[in-house]
Parts: sequence; structure tokens; C-alpha cells
Amino acid sequence: MLNEKQRIAKIIARSGICSRRDAEKLILEKRVKLNHQTINTPAIQVNNTDIIEIDNIKIPTIQKTKAWLCHKPGGYITTSNDPQNRRTIFELLPRDFPRVITIGRLDINTEGLIILTNDGELARLLELPKTGLLRVYKVRVYKRITDNDLKKIRSSPTVDGVRYNVESVDIISQTNSNTWLEITIKEGKNREIRNILSYFDIRINRLIRKSYGPFQLGNIHKGEIIEIPAHILKKQISLIKKYSTVT
Repeated sequence: MLNEKQRIAKIIARSGICSRRDAEKLILEKRVKLNHQTINTPAIQVNNTDIIEIDNIKIPTIQKTKAWLCHKPGGYITTSNDPQNRRTIFELLPRDFPRVITIGRLDINTEGLIILTNDGELARLLELPKTGLLRVYKVRVYKRITDNDLKKIRSSPTVDGVRYNVESVDIISQTNSNTWLEITIKEGKNREIRNILSYFDIRINRLIRKSYGPFQLGNIHKGEIIEIPAHILKKQISLIKKYSTVT
């Protein structure tokens, strides 16, 4: 933990327990103690001499920021606990793996790149829309897509009151009855691509995230987890911060 004072929610996020937003929620739920006293506001500054507890358990010591690329298979969810007892990607982690959270999410049927990190502040940086990171998806649909279909998808439709902004959509290949598309979005709203295509009566067969900002799925095998080398992660974080307005 740093010697200078920082907001308590930021320190909790840095410990890898959760995001800053979730840390603020825990505080408002009165589940956080500072120096053994329950607090109810996130507007508190702390330093490395303070003791922070969540549900009466001291938070872990802040570790060096790390991140991993995971190829999520279909049939797995990206939350750590599920009341329906569905498989989670955390079951793919080795037993000695450090405490991590996901950056963003993928629904149970979507495959591809999910990023894991031990730093909730990094998760916040990469998730926020104003950071401007592009998410690229490869999508197989049950239809021979026409130029008119592409025009509709590019129109950034409003579905059930939610506006979806499509950065680009291109045809990769197609047959008489199927098409592979590459779709790029920026905000990563819940089930964004599925909602857009469903709105135009286009059925999805497979949905695979290829990249998230500068991070690529590449040749990572399904279920495989690869740590991002420290020097690459540091460089990419620096570049992302340089060109974003996130504080």
C-alpha cells in the first residue's frame, strides 16, 4: 500500500477483492471496517497504517498489478458464484492461482477473450466507456448477410430504450445460409451484439471475442490462461492512461 493517502474504495479495489464501484457498495452496506470501526461513506482517505476489513476479514496486502488472458469456452459464466450452480471460468484456474476478478464479462454462450486481474483499479480503467477500448468479435449467423443488413447493423440501433453504438461490421466469409462477421464495439453493454442482431431477426450461431483493446486472443487454446508479461502490461496501461480521460 502506498504511503500517501488514497480513497478507501480505491485501496480495496487495488487489493483485488472487487472493483471500486463494488467496494463503494460494500461500504454503503456497512460491511467495511476501518481500524475496527464500521464506516458508511466511501469519502474517506486511508494510508498504509490503516486496517481495512470486509465482513470482519482483513483485506489482502496490495500486490504488484498482474493480468492474464483467458480463452473462455462456451458454457461457462464469468462470475465467481452462481446460484444455479453453472460452471464458472474460475473453475479453470489452478488451485494456487491468486485472487482475481474479470475485466468486463461474457455471457454463458459467448466464447473468447476474457481478461483477469488482481487489481480492481485496472479493471475499472479498462471497463469504463470513456477509456475508449474497442472490443472485436467474430460472429457466425444463420443468414447470408446482404449489404442492406450491414447498413442496418451499422446504424447503431436503439433496442428497448438502449442505444447501441457499432464501430464497424464486415463480412469475413459466407455461404448460401451462413455468414461470418467481424463486429467492433466500444462500450461493451450487456449482451450488446446479441441484442443488436436479434433486433434485426438475425440469429447467432457462434460469438467469439477476438480482442479487448490492445489485448488479443491470438492462438490461446480454449480454457487456457496466459499471464501478460509485466513489461507489456506496464506499457499498455501507460498508453491507455495517456489517451483516456479516466481519473
